[in-house]
Amino acid sequence: MPVNPASLKVAGAPISWGVSEVPGWGHQLPVDRVLADMRALGLTATEFGPVGFLPTGPQALADRLRAYGLHGVGGFCGVVAHDPSHDPLPRVEVFIDSCLAAGADVMVLAAVTGLEGYDARAELDELGWKTLLANLDRLAGRAGERGVVAALHPHLGTMVETSSEVDRVIAGSTIGLCVDTGHLAVGGTDPVALAGEHAERVRHVHLKDVDAELAAQVADGRLTFAEAVRAGLWVPLGQGSVDIAAMIRTLHEGGYAGWYVLEQDLMLDAEPIGRGPAADVEKCLAFVRAALA
Repeated sequence: MPVNPASLKVAGAPISWGVSEVPGWGHQLPVDRVLADMRALGLTATEFGPVGFLPTGPQALADRLRAYGLHGVGGFCGVVAHDPSHDPLPRVEVFIDSCLAAGADVMVLAAVTGLEGYDARAELDELGWKTLLANLDRLAGRAGERGVVAALHPHLGTMVETSSEVDRVIAGSTIGLCVDTGHLAVGGTDPVALAGEHAERVRHVHLKDVDAELAAQVADGRLTFAEAVRAGLWVPLGQGSVDIAAMIRTLHEGGYAGWYVLEQDLMLDAEPIGRGPAADVEKCLAFVRAALA
């Protein structure tokens, strides 16, 4: 079935401009530079980015986005969900407040380790898995009660990274999925196959393309996640090993009508000269449109 590019809901993400919650990630661009670039590219929506990037007050948040012709689609919320002694619900409630303030409706949950960054993690024991799966359903249920969709983001360096861990979440919980084509591929999951087999679970999509050689070095431990990102792990759509066009067609045929977020995690050493990250985001946007024309 042909896909009309104009029908796709495409959004930006501050991480494509190097804006990250990870301490020491790199040079952080100011919010007005990022939002102005998004507007110039013709994007009309964005994920929030890390806490503090956008204003936290409900009216200030909405006003800042509106000033650039943008609205929020939601964003990334890392929670420690595997520790029986920790309750992730208060953090989630605050994030849902931000979504509702901005008219956004997606909470992208990541089952973070509790450590800084994404370069180390431990394997979960049975109690950890039981706690994680129960919390995922509890958090998704609470989000739904408040009018927000929760989607679990399998992510390198979190408690749900590998294909077997993704399978365990699918089998052991009912939470929807954020299909991040890059993180899934590096973690050993075929994102196109996942979208085809579990279309009913897909709630949100991050489009990434992957340098296969760097991905292999992350998978076998030769590079940490941060080292690989700095070396260029994520490449503009169409230049890597993920079949992005097939991914979108598969989702479309499965009835997916949610957001496609252009998200190429980037590290900057300094203020970019010229167009900077916007040039690669433009390539990604052009690829999506051309591949589906």
